[in-house]
Amino acid sequence: MLERDPERELASFVLPEAGQLAETRDQWKPFVLLDADSVEIEPVAAFFAELLACDRSAATIRSYGMDLLRWWRFLWGWGVAWDRADRSDARDFARWMKIANKPAPLHWRHRRDIKTETAPKPVPEQLPPGAPNPITGKSSPGLRYAPTTRAHCETVLRAFYDFHLAEGTGPILNPFPLDRSRRHGRAHAHHNPDERFRHERQVRYRPAIPKRAPRRIPDTMFNALFAALKHDRDRALLAFWVSNGARAEELLTSRQRDALPGQQILGVVRKGSRAYQQLPCSADAFVWLRLYQESAWRAGVPRGQNEGLWWTLRRPWRPLNYPAARAMFNRANSLVGSNWTLHDLRHTAAYRLARDPKMPLTDVQWVLGHAHLSTTQLYLPADRDEVIEHVRAHHARRAKSAERTPAPPAAGYNPESLNNLFGTAW
Repeated sequence: MLERDPERELASFVLPEAGQLAETRDQWKPFVLLDADSVEIEPVAAFFAELLACDRSAATIRSYGMDLLRWWRFLWGWGVAWDRADRSDARDFARWMKIANKPAPLHWRHRRDIKTETAPKPVPEQLPPGAPNPITGKSSPGLRYAPTTRAHCETVLRAFYDFHLAEGTGPILNPFPLDRSRRHGRAHAHHNPDERFRHERQVRYRPAIPKRAPRRIPDTMFNALFAALKHDRDRALLAFWVSNGARAEELLTSRQRDALPGQQILGVVRKGSRAYQQLPCSADAFVWLRLYQESAWRAGVPRGQNEGLWWTLRRPWRPLNYPAARAMFNRANSLVGSNWTLHDLRHTAAYRLARDPKMPLTDVQWVLGHAHLSTTQLYLPADRDEVIEHVRAHHARRAKSAERTPAPPAAGYNPESLNNLFGTAW
C-alpha cells in the first residue's frame, strides 16, 4: 500500500510573490511568463505559441497567463515541479482558491510612501468588500476568488496539461481531470431526441457558477452619470456605447475615418471575429463627437483619416486605452455612488433595442454581434429594476383600490335602495 503524503496546511499558506507575466509588445510573443530569476518558462511559452496558432488574441493570452502564474506560484510554494503535479495538487489548489483570500498588492503610491517612511494618505470610507451597492444592487469584488475566476482557472490549467499530454512533454495524467462519471463515456450518451438535454457536470474541480442576468442602467441613473462627466470626449463615448451596443474595447479601436456623421454610422472591429462592422448610432453621439474633435484638434491632437478617434486629454497625446476609459467611468461612478461598469452600457443598449416592439430581434442580434439568437433573447425579459417598478405599482394599485372601497352601510338601510341611488359601486 502506497504511503499517503501528509495533508497540507492550506489555511496558513501564503502564495509567494515570485515570477511575473511580462508584456513584450512583440506580436510574435505578446506575453511571457518569467520565474523568480526572470527566466522565461518554456512549457508556458510553447502553450502560448499554440494559442497564437489557434488565432487567439493577445488579451486571451494575458488572461491565460495570469491563471498559469497563479498555478506556478502555488507549485513553487510547495516545491512541486509542474510536470510532477498530480491530482492531489490540483485538488489542494482548488480548495485553496475556494477558501483563501486574494493577494492584495500595495498600490504604487503606498509603496512610495513606505520607501520614504511617510504614512499613506487616508482612504475615504467605502463599502466592505463583497457588499452590494445600495444604488445598483451589484456586489463589489470580494476578498476571495469569485466562482467565475476559479472556473476559468480550472479550464485554462486543464487545457494546458491536455496540450502537453498530446505533445508528450507533460505528465501522463492530467492533474485536472473530468468528472468521475464522465471518464469512460461521452457527453449526453444515449440521449433521447424527444427530451431536453440534461445538465451534465463535465469536470471534477470546476465550481458551480451562479447565473446572473444582464443588468441595464436605468434612465435616471444614466442621466446622472452623464451629468457627472466633465469633458465632451467622455460624453461622446457614453453616447456611442449606449446607442450602438459596441463593447468598450471595440469602440476604442475606431479610427477617424470610421465616423460617418452623414450616414449616422460608426465602424468598429469586433472582439471575437475581429471583423469590421459599421454600427448605426444616435445623432446626439455625433454631436458630442464633433464638439470633442473641435476642441481636441485646436489643442494639437493628431488629425488624419488613419489616426485614432479617441485620445488622452493631456500631452503627450496617446490613444485612449481601456484602463483609462474605465478610470474615467469609475470617477463618474464615485460622484453618484454607483458601481456600474462599462459593459453595463452595452447591456443598456441591448435592453433598449430588444424591448422596442418595432425592432426585430434578428436586427438586435446583428447590432450586438451575437453568434446565436438565444444570447440576444436574454434581454427580452424584464430586468431587476423593471420588476421592482412593476411590483411597486402593483402595491400602489392595491392601496388605491382599498381607499376607494366604501364602508358598509349602517344597519337599517335597504341595499336595493342604495343601489338605485348610487349604483353598484357604492
